[in-house]
Amino acid sequence: MTETRENTRKTIGSLSVFPLSLGGNVFGWTADEAESFEVLDAYAAAGGNFVDTADVYSAWAPGNKGGESETVLGKWFASRGNRDDIVLATKVGAGTPEPRGLSSSAIKSGLDESLQRLGTDYVDLYYTHFDDTSVQVDEIISTLDELVKAGKIREIAASNISAERLDASLDFSARENLARYVALQPHYNLVSRDTFEGDLADVAARHGLATLPYYSLASGFLTGKYRPGATVDSARSTGAAQHLETERGQKVLAALDDVAANHNADHATVALAWLTAQPTVVAPVASARVPAQLPALLASVDLHLTDPELNLLTSASD
Repeated sequence: MTETRENTRKTIGSLSVFPLSLGGNVFGWTADEAESFEVLDAYAAAGGNFVDTADVYSAWAPGNKGGESETVLGKWFASRGNRDDIVLATKVGAGTPEPRGLSSSAIKSGLDESLQRLGTDYVDLYYTHFDDTSVQVDEIISTLDELVKAGKIREIAASNISAERLDASLDFSARENLARYVALQPHYNLVSRDTFEGDLADVAARHGLATLPYYSLASGFLTGKYRPGATVDSARSTGAAQHLETERGQKVLAALDDVAANHNADHATVALAWLTAQPTVVAPVASARVPAQLPALLASVDLHLTDPELNLLTSASD
Protein backbone atom coordinates (compact mmCIF):
# COMPACT_ATOMS: atom_id res chain seq x y z
CA MET A 1 0.00 0.00 0.00
CA THR A 2 2.90 2.37 0.73
CA GLU A 3 4.26 2.06 -2.82
CA THR A 4 0.81 2.63 -4.32
CA ARG A 5 0.18 5.70 -2.22
CA GLU A 6 3.59 7.15 -2.97
CA ASN A 7 2.64 7.04 -6.64
CA THR A 8 -0.26 9.39 -5.92
CA ARG A 9 1.98 12.31 -4.95
CA LYS A 10 1.13 15.77 -6.19
CA THR A 11 3.26 18.79 -7.03
CA ILE A 12 3.37 22.08 -5.14
CA GLY A 13 5.97 24.28 -6.77
CA SER A 14 9.17 22.23 -6.57
CA LEU A 15 7.76 19.96 -3.85
CA SER A 16 6.34 16.46 -4.30
CA VAL A 17 3.74 15.76 -1.63
CA PHE A 18 1.39 13.06 -0.43
CA PRO A 19 -2.19 14.20 -1.15
CA LEU A 20 -3.13 14.28 2.53
CA SER A 21 -1.16 16.57 4.82
CA LEU A 22 -0.84 15.49 8.45
CA GLY A 23 -1.81 18.36 10.74
CA GLY A 24 0.59 18.95 13.62
CA ASN A 25 -1.72 21.15 15.70
CA VAL A 26 -2.37 18.28 18.13
CA PHE A 27 1.31 17.52 18.80
CA GLY A 28 2.19 18.72 22.29
CA TRP A 29 -1.50 19.44 22.95
CA THR A 30 -4.00 16.58 22.86
CA ALA A 31 -1.24 14.18 21.78
CA ASP A 32 1.82 13.97 24.03
CA GLU A 33 5.28 13.30 22.63
CA ALA A 34 4.96 9.51 22.62
CA GLU A 35 1.51 9.59 20.99
CA SER A 36 2.71 12.15 18.45
CA PHE A 37 5.64 9.90 17.49
CA GLU A 38 3.25 6.96 17.01
CA VAL A 39 1.00 8.99 14.73
CA LEU A 40 3.92 10.36 12.73
CA ASP A 41 5.47 6.89 12.37
CA ALA A 42 2.17 5.41 11.18
CA TYR A 43 1.61 8.24 8.68
CA ALA A 44 5.12 7.87 7.25
CA ALA A 45 4.77 4.07 7.09
CA ALA A 46 1.62 4.52 4.99
CA GLY A 47 3.52 6.61 2.45
CA GLY A 48 2.79 10.04 3.91
CA ASN A 49 5.47 12.69 3.60
CA PHE A 50 3.73 16.06 4.16
CA VAL A 51 3.49 17.44 7.71
CA ASP A 52 1.93 20.80 8.59
CA THR A 53 2.65 22.82 11.74
CA ALA A 54 3.07 26.43 12.91
CA ASP A 55 5.15 28.42 15.37
CA VAL A 56 2.04 29.21 17.43
CA TYR A 57 0.90 25.58 17.94
CA SER A 58 -0.33 25.09 20.64
CA ALA A 59 -0.28 28.38 22.57
CA TRP A 60 -4.03 28.13 23.24
CA ALA A 61 -3.60 25.13 25.57
CA PRO A 62 -3.20 25.82 29.31
CA GLY A 63 0.47 25.79 30.24
CA ASN A 64 1.67 26.04 26.64
CA LYS A 65 3.34 29.07 25.10
CA GLY A 66 3.61 28.08 21.45
CA GLY A 67 6.29 26.09 19.67
CA GLU A 68 5.30 22.80 21.30
CA SER A 69 4.36 21.15 18.00
CA GLU A 70 7.59 22.22 16.29
CA THR A 71 9.58 20.95 19.26
CA VAL A 72 7.91 17.53 19.08
CA LEU A 73 8.58 17.36 15.36
CA GLY A 74 12.20 18.35 15.86
CA LYS A 75 12.66 15.49 18.31
CA TRP A 76 10.97 13.08 15.91
CA PHE A 77 13.26 14.11 13.04
CA ALA A 78 16.31 13.68 15.26
CA SER A 79 15.13 10.29 16.50
CA ARG A 80 14.20 8.90 13.09
CA GLY A 81 16.88 10.59 10.98
CA ASN A 82 14.28 11.28 8.30
CA ARG A 83 14.18 15.05 7.92
CA ASP A 84 14.97 14.96 4.19
CA ASP A 85 12.16 12.45 3.59
CA ILE A 86 9.47 14.80 4.92
CA VAL A 87 8.00 17.87 3.26
CA LEU A 88 7.76 20.19 6.25
CA ALA A 89 5.37 23.13 6.33
CA THR A 90 5.32 25.69 9.12
CA LYS A 91 4.05 29.23 9.55
CA VAL A 92 4.86 32.68 10.88
CA GLY A 93 2.72 35.66 11.83
CA ALA A 94 0.59 34.55 14.77
CA GLY A 95 3.37 34.36 17.34
CA THR A 96 3.10 34.48 21.10
CA PRO A 97 2.17 35.99 23.46
CA GLU A 98 1.14 38.79 21.08
CA PRO A 99 0.71 38.47 17.30
CA ARG A 100 4.16 38.57 15.76
CA GLY A 101 3.04 40.18 12.54
CA LEU A 102 4.82 40.09 9.20
CA SER A 103 7.41 42.84 9.31
CA SER A 104 10.75 41.86 7.84
CA SER A 105 12.35 41.47 11.27
CA ALA A 106 9.38 39.48 12.59
CA ILE A 107 9.51 37.01 9.70
CA LYS A 108 13.27 36.53 10.01
CA SER A 109 13.29 36.06 13.76
CA GLY A 110 10.22 33.82 13.56
CA LEU A 111 11.88 31.55 11.02
CA ASP A 112 15.10 31.30 13.01
CA GLU A 113 13.17 30.34 16.14
CA SER A 114 11.18 27.73 14.22
CA LEU A 115 14.32 26.25 12.69
CA GLN A 116 15.88 25.92 16.14
CA ARG A 117 12.86 24.10 17.54
CA LEU A 118 12.60 21.88 14.48
CA GLY A 119 16.29 21.03 14.54
CA THR A 120 16.71 21.75 10.85
CA ASP A 121 18.27 24.42 8.66
CA TYR A 122 15.43 24.71 6.15
CA VAL A 123 11.65 24.64 5.82
CA ASP A 124 10.09 23.18 2.70
CA LEU A 125 6.92 25.30 2.70
CA TYR A 126 6.75 28.51 4.75
CA TYR A 127 3.41 30.24 5.27
CA THR A 128 2.43 33.70 6.27
CA HIS A 129 -0.09 32.40 8.82
CA PHE A 130 -2.29 35.49 9.13
CA ASP A 131 -1.95 38.45 6.84
CA ASP A 132 -0.64 41.64 8.43
CA THR A 133 -2.20 44.53 6.53
CA SER A 134 -0.02 47.03 8.39
CA VAL A 135 2.89 45.77 6.27
CA GLN A 136 3.11 46.32 2.52
CA VAL A 137 3.14 43.19 0.38
CA ASP A 138 6.42 44.46 -1.09
CA GLU A 139 8.16 44.07 2.28
CA ILE A 140 6.65 40.68 3.00
CA ILE A 141 7.49 39.15 -0.38
CA SER A 142 10.96 40.74 -0.51
CA THR A 143 11.78 39.29 2.90
CA LEU A 144 10.53 35.83 1.98
CA ASP A 145 12.49 35.97 -1.28
CA GLU A 146 15.64 36.82 0.68
CA LEU A 147 15.10 33.78 2.88
CA VAL A 148 14.51 31.55 -0.14
CA LYS A 149 17.76 32.77 -1.70
CA ALA A 150 19.53 32.09 1.62
CA GLY A 151 18.40 28.46 1.44
CA LYS A 152 16.27 28.62 4.60
CA ILE A 153 12.98 28.18 2.69
CA ARG A 154 12.23 26.13 -0.42
CA GLU A 155 8.75 27.45 -1.25
CA ILE A 156 6.39 30.08 0.20
CA ALA A 157 2.65 30.08 0.78
CA ALA A 158 -0.14 32.14 2.34
CA SER A 159 -3.01 31.48 4.75
CA ASN A 160 -5.83 33.64 6.08
CA ILE A 161 -5.42 36.34 3.47
CA SER A 162 -7.90 38.32 1.39
CA ALA A 163 -8.23 37.80 -2.35
CA GLU A 164 -7.05 41.37 -2.93
CA ARG A 165 -3.87 41.03 -0.87
CA LEU A 166 -3.10 37.62 -2.34
CA ASP A 167 -3.49 38.97 -5.86
CA ALA A 168 -1.31 41.97 -5.04
CA SER A 169 1.38 39.72 -3.56
CA LEU A 170 1.47 37.49 -6.63
CA ASP A 171 1.54 40.48 -8.96
CA PHE A 172 4.48 41.97 -7.05
CA SER A 173 6.39 38.68 -7.21
CA ALA A 174 5.85 38.48 -10.97
CA ARG A 175 6.75 42.12 -11.57
CA GLU A 176 9.96 41.99 -9.53
CA ASN A 177 10.86 38.38 -10.40
CA LEU A 178 10.88 37.34 -6.75
CA ALA A 179 9.73 34.20 -4.96
CA ARG A 180 5.98 33.74 -5.33
CA TYR A 181 3.35 32.00 -3.28
CA VAL A 182 2.80 28.51 -4.66
CA ALA A 183 0.04 27.47 -2.25
CA LEU A 184 -2.87 28.78 -0.24
CA GLN A 185 -4.22 27.33 3.01
CA PRO A 186 -7.80 28.49 3.54
CA HIS A 187 -10.48 27.40 6.00
CA TYR A 188 -12.52 25.11 3.76
CA ASN A 189 -14.78 22.10 4.22
CA LEU A 190 -18.30 20.83 3.52
CA VAL A 191 -19.87 23.08 6.16
CA SER A 192 -17.65 26.09 5.47
CA ARG A 193 -17.45 26.79 1.78
CA ASP A 194 -17.78 30.58 1.62
CA THR A 195 -14.47 30.88 3.51
CA PHE A 196 -12.78 29.92 0.24
CA GLU A 197 -15.16 29.68 -2.70
CA GLY A 198 -15.63 32.91 -4.62
CA ASP A 199 -12.97 35.58 -5.04
CA LEU A 200 -10.26 33.73 -3.10
CA ALA A 201 -10.77 30.52 -5.07
CA ASP A 202 -10.72 32.55 -8.29
CA VAL A 203 -7.32 34.03 -7.44
CA ALA A 204 -5.95 30.58 -6.59
CA ALA A 205 -7.19 29.17 -9.89
CA ARG A 206 -5.99 32.10 -11.96
CA HIS A 207 -2.47 31.93 -10.55
CA GLY A 208 -2.24 28.14 -10.42
CA LEU A 209 -1.91 27.91 -6.64
CA ALA A 210 -2.23 24.61 -4.82
CA THR A 211 -5.01 24.77 -2.22
CA LEU A 212 -4.33 22.99 1.09
CA PRO A 213 -7.46 23.43 3.26
CA TYR A 214 -7.35 23.51 7.04
CA TYR A 215 -10.30 22.56 9.29
CA SER A 216 -10.91 19.95 6.59
CA LEU A 217 -13.13 17.95 8.95
CA ALA A 218 -14.70 20.97 10.70
CA SER A 219 -12.97 20.23 14.03
CA GLY A 220 -14.24 16.64 13.83
CA PHE A 221 -17.86 17.32 12.91
CA LEU A 222 -17.44 15.68 9.50
CA THR A 223 -16.31 12.41 11.08
CA GLY A 224 -20.00 11.75 11.71
CA LYS A 225 -19.59 11.08 15.42
CA TYR A 226 -21.45 14.24 16.44
CA ARG A 227 -25.15 13.47 16.66
CA PRO A 228 -28.05 14.87 18.69
CA GLY A 229 -27.74 13.58 22.24
CA ALA A 230 -24.27 12.10 21.72
CA THR A 231 -21.33 13.06 23.92
CA VAL A 232 -17.91 13.25 22.29
CA ASP A 233 -14.70 13.31 24.34
CA SER A 234 -12.66 15.86 22.40
CA ALA A 235 -10.95 19.16 23.15
CA ARG A 236 -12.63 20.50 20.01
CA SER A 237 -16.13 19.19 20.71
CA THR A 238 -17.71 22.58 21.38
CA GLY A 239 -16.70 23.98 18.00
CA ALA A 240 -17.67 20.82 16.15
CA ALA A 241 -21.04 20.31 17.84
CA GLN A 242 -22.30 23.77 16.85
CA HIS A 243 -22.82 22.50 13.30
CA LEU A 244 -25.56 20.20 14.61
CA GLU A 245 -27.68 23.28 15.19
CA THR A 246 -27.63 24.34 11.54
CA GLU A 247 -29.74 23.10 8.65
CA ARG A 248 -26.62 22.79 6.53
CA GLY A 249 -24.95 20.61 9.16
CA GLN A 250 -27.91 18.26 9.29
CA LYS A 251 -28.14 18.00 5.50
CA VAL A 252 -24.42 17.35 5.17
CA LEU A 253 -24.55 14.60 7.80
CA ALA A 254 -27.41 12.93 5.94
CA ALA A 255 -25.53 13.09 2.64
CA LEU A 256 -22.38 11.74 4.28
CA ASP A 257 -24.44 8.88 5.73
CA ASP A 258 -25.62 7.92 2.24
CA VAL A 259 -22.26 8.17 0.47
CA ALA A 260 -20.35 6.48 3.28
CA ALA A 261 -22.81 3.58 3.15
CA ASN A 262 -22.30 3.29 -0.63
CA HIS A 263 -18.59 2.71 -0.12
CA ASN A 264 -18.61 1.09 3.33
CA ALA A 265 -16.34 3.99 4.23
CA ASP A 266 -15.90 6.30 7.20
CA HIS A 267 -17.57 9.71 7.07
CA ALA A 268 -14.16 11.39 7.41
CA THR A 269 -12.92 9.49 4.36
CA VAL A 270 -15.84 10.74 2.28
CA ALA A 271 -15.58 14.34 3.52
CA LEU A 272 -11.89 14.47 2.64
CA ALA A 273 -12.47 12.80 -0.74
CA TRP A 274 -15.07 15.46 -1.58
CA LEU A 275 -12.60 18.18 -0.63
CA THR A 276 -9.80 16.64 -2.68
CA ALA A 277 -12.09 16.59 -5.71
CA GLN A 278 -12.63 20.36 -5.60
CA PRO A 279 -10.80 22.66 -8.06
CA THR A 280 -7.19 23.52 -7.10
CA VAL A 281 -7.27 21.37 -3.92
CA VAL A 282 -4.08 19.30 -3.73
CA ALA A 283 -3.86 18.06 -0.14
CA PRO A 284 -6.31 18.71 2.70
CA VAL A 285 -4.78 19.07 6.15
CA ALA A 286 -6.16 16.70 8.79
CA SER A 287 -4.86 15.68 12.19
CA ALA A 288 -4.95 12.48 14.23
CA ARG A 289 -4.47 12.29 17.99
CA VAL A 290 -3.81 8.53 17.97
CA PRO A 291 -2.82 6.08 15.18
CA ALA A 292 -6.29 4.50 15.21
CA GLN A 293 -7.68 7.72 13.70
CA LEU A 294 -5.31 7.62 10.72
CA PRO A 295 -6.82 4.88 8.49
CA ALA A 296 -10.00 6.86 7.84
CA LEU A 297 -7.93 9.87 6.82
CA LEU A 298 -5.52 7.93 4.63
CA ALA A 299 -8.33 6.07 2.89
CA SER A 300 -9.49 9.35 1.33
CA VAL A 301 -6.47 9.19 -0.98
CA ASP A 302 -7.83 5.98 -2.51
CA LEU A 303 -11.53 6.88 -2.58
CA HIS A 304 -12.89 8.32 -5.81
CA LEU A 305 -16.45 9.58 -5.53
CA THR A 306 -18.84 9.44 -8.49
CA ASP A 307 -20.21 12.62 -10.00
CA PRO A 308 -23.68 11.97 -8.50
CA GLU A 309 -22.09 11.48 -5.06
CA LEU A 310 -20.08 14.67 -5.38
CA ASN A 311 -23.21 16.53 -6.49
CA LEU A 312 -25.21 15.14 -3.57
CA LEU A 313 -22.64 16.35 -1.07
CA THR A 314 -22.25 19.72 -2.78
CA SER A 315 -26.01 20.29 -2.88
CA ALA A 316 -26.36 19.35 0.79
CA SER A 317 -23.71 21.89 1.73
CA ASP A 318 -25.18 24.81 -0.24
